[in-house]
Amino acid sequence: MFKKILVAVDISQTNKDVFANGLFVAKTNNASLMLLHVLSSEEDSSPLPIPPDMSQFYPAGGSEMTLEMWRQQWEAFEKEGLELLQSLAKEARSAEVEVEYRQIVGSPSRIICKLAREWQADLIVIGRRGRSGLKEIILGSVSNYVLHHAPCSVLIVQ
Repeated sequence: MFKKILVAVDISQTNKDVFANGLFVAKTNNASLMLLHVLSSEEDSSPLPIPPDMSQFYPAGGSEMTLEMWRQQWEAFEKEGLELLQSLAKEARSAEVEVEYRQIVGSPSRIICKLAREWQADLIVIGRRGRSGLKEIILGSVSNYVLHHAPCSVLIVQ
Protein backbone atom coordinates (compact mmCIF):
# COMPACT_ATOMS: atom_id res chain seq x y z
CA MET A 1 0.00 0.00 0.00
CA PHE A 2 2.65 2.57 1.06
CA LYS A 3 5.97 2.41 -0.75
CA LYS A 4 7.50 5.81 0.07
CA ILE A 5 7.07 7.25 3.55
CA LEU A 6 8.21 10.74 4.52
CA VAL A 7 8.88 11.06 8.26
CA ALA A 8 9.22 14.65 9.48
CA VAL A 9 11.08 14.94 12.79
CA ASP A 10 12.22 17.79 14.97
CA ILE A 11 14.54 17.97 17.95
CA SER A 12 12.02 17.10 20.64
CA GLN A 13 10.80 14.09 22.58
CA THR A 14 7.96 13.63 20.07
CA ASN A 15 10.40 12.63 17.32
CA LYS A 16 10.90 9.19 18.89
CA ASP A 17 7.21 8.33 18.56
CA VAL A 18 6.97 9.85 15.09
CA PHE A 19 9.99 7.86 13.89
CA ALA A 20 8.79 4.63 15.56
CA ASN A 21 5.43 4.91 13.79
CA GLY A 22 7.08 5.67 10.44
CA LEU A 23 9.51 2.77 10.83
CA PHE A 24 6.70 0.38 11.78
CA VAL A 25 4.64 1.34 8.71
CA ALA A 26 7.73 1.07 6.49
CA LYS A 27 8.61 -2.41 7.77
CA THR A 28 4.99 -3.58 7.49
CA ASN A 29 4.71 -2.36 3.89
CA ASN A 30 8.30 -3.04 2.79
CA ALA A 31 8.53 0.69 2.05
CA SER A 32 11.42 3.12 1.96
CA LEU A 33 11.78 6.06 4.32
CA MET A 34 12.73 9.67 3.78
CA LEU A 35 13.66 11.30 7.08
CA LEU A 36 13.31 15.08 7.12
CA HIS A 37 14.37 17.72 9.60
CA VAL A 38 13.48 21.30 8.71
CA LEU A 39 15.81 23.92 10.13
CA SER A 40 13.45 26.65 11.22
CA SER A 41 13.28 29.38 13.81
CA GLU A 42 9.84 27.94 14.66
CA GLU A 43 11.47 24.95 16.36
CA ASP A 44 11.75 25.34 20.12
CA SER A 45 15.48 24.55 20.26
CA SER A 46 16.50 26.83 17.38
CA PRO A 47 18.43 30.07 17.86
CA LEU A 48 16.36 33.22 17.65
CA PRO A 49 15.96 34.50 14.10
CA ILE A 50 18.37 37.35 13.38
CA PRO A 51 18.26 39.28 10.11
CA PRO A 52 21.41 39.29 7.96
CA ASP A 53 21.81 43.10 8.26
CA MET A 54 22.04 43.60 12.00
CA SER A 55 23.34 47.17 11.82
CA GLN A 56 19.76 48.41 11.85
CA PHE A 57 19.24 46.88 15.32
CA TYR A 58 22.65 46.92 17.00
CA PRO A 59 25.49 49.46 17.11
CA ALA A 60 28.23 48.78 14.57
CA GLY A 61 30.74 47.76 17.28
CA GLY A 62 28.58 44.98 18.70
CA SER A 63 26.90 43.67 15.58
CA GLU A 64 29.77 41.48 14.33
CA MET A 65 30.17 39.80 17.69
CA THR A 66 26.42 39.29 18.03
CA LEU A 67 26.20 37.89 14.52
CA GLU A 68 29.12 35.53 15.16
CA MET A 69 27.47 34.22 18.35
CA TRP A 70 24.26 33.63 16.38
CA ARG A 71 26.20 31.80 13.64
CA GLN A 72 27.76 29.50 16.24
CA GLN A 73 24.35 28.77 17.76
CA TRP A 74 22.87 28.08 14.31
CA GLU A 75 25.75 25.75 13.38
CA ALA A 76 25.22 23.81 16.63
CA PHE A 77 21.50 23.60 15.81
CA GLU A 78 22.29 22.28 12.30
CA LYS A 79 24.75 19.75 13.72
CA GLU A 80 22.23 18.49 16.29
CA GLY A 81 19.62 18.00 13.55
CA LEU A 82 22.07 16.17 11.29
CA GLU A 83 23.19 13.90 14.12
CA LEU A 84 19.54 13.10 14.86
CA LEU A 85 18.91 12.19 11.21
CA GLN A 86 22.04 10.03 11.04
CA SER A 87 21.09 8.21 14.23
CA LEU A 88 17.54 7.51 13.01
CA ALA A 89 18.82 6.43 9.59
CA LYS A 90 21.21 3.99 11.26
CA GLU A 91 18.33 2.54 13.27
CA ALA A 92 16.20 2.16 10.13
CA ARG A 93 19.05 0.44 8.26
CA SER A 94 19.55 -1.98 11.14
CA ALA A 95 15.83 -2.82 10.78
CA GLU A 96 16.56 -3.48 7.08
CA VAL A 97 14.53 -0.51 5.87
CA GLU A 98 15.82 1.53 2.94
CA VAL A 99 16.31 5.08 4.17
CA GLU A 100 17.61 8.45 3.13
CA TYR A 101 17.49 11.78 4.91
CA ARG A 102 17.50 15.51 4.28
CA GLN A 103 17.87 18.60 6.38
CA ILE A 104 16.42 21.72 4.74
CA VAL A 105 16.11 25.33 5.91
CA GLY A 106 12.66 26.87 5.62
CA SER A 107 9.06 26.81 6.71
CA PRO A 108 8.37 23.30 8.07
CA SER A 109 4.80 23.00 6.79
CA ARG A 110 5.66 24.10 3.26
CA ILE A 111 8.92 22.15 3.05
CA ILE A 112 7.21 18.93 4.19
CA CYS A 113 4.50 19.24 1.52
CA LYS A 114 6.99 20.27 -1.17
CA LEU A 115 9.35 17.36 -0.47
CA ALA A 116 6.43 14.91 -0.30
CA ARG A 117 5.34 16.11 -3.74
CA GLU A 118 8.86 16.02 -5.25
CA TRP A 119 9.78 12.65 -3.73
CA GLN A 120 6.30 11.29 -4.58
CA ALA A 121 5.61 10.10 -1.03
CA ASP A 122 2.60 7.88 -0.39
CA LEU A 123 2.43 8.82 3.31
CA ILE A 124 3.69 11.60 5.58
CA VAL A 125 4.24 10.81 9.26
CA ILE A 126 4.34 13.91 11.42
CA GLY A 127 4.00 14.81 15.08
CA ARG A 128 1.61 17.21 16.74
CA ARG A 129 2.83 19.65 19.37
CA GLY A 130 -0.58 20.41 20.79
CA ARG A 131 -0.41 24.18 20.46
CA SER A 132 -3.70 25.90 20.96
CA GLY A 133 -5.15 29.34 21.39
CA LEU A 134 -2.89 32.33 20.81
CA LYS A 135 0.26 30.24 20.16
CA GLU A 136 -1.47 28.39 17.33
CA ILE A 137 -2.84 31.62 15.86
CA ILE A 138 0.57 33.31 15.92
CA LEU A 139 2.82 30.36 15.07
CA GLY A 140 0.35 28.26 13.10
CA SER A 141 0.06 24.53 13.18
CA VAL A 142 2.46 22.57 11.01
CA SER A 143 0.42 19.37 11.28
CA ASN A 144 -2.81 21.21 10.38
CA TYR A 145 -1.20 22.82 7.32
CA VAL A 146 0.29 19.50 6.18
CA LEU A 147 -3.02 17.70 6.70
CA HIS A 148 -4.78 20.18 4.41
CA HIS A 149 -2.07 20.66 1.76
CA ALA A 150 -0.27 17.31 1.48
CA PRO A 151 -0.33 15.48 -1.85
CA CYS A 152 -0.75 12.13 -0.04
CA SER A 153 -2.07 10.50 3.13
CA VAL A 154 -0.95 11.92 6.47
CA LEU A 155 -0.47 10.12 9.80
CA ILE A 156 -0.39 12.53 12.75
CA VAL A 157 1.24 11.12 15.87
CA GLN A 158 -0.06 12.59 19.13
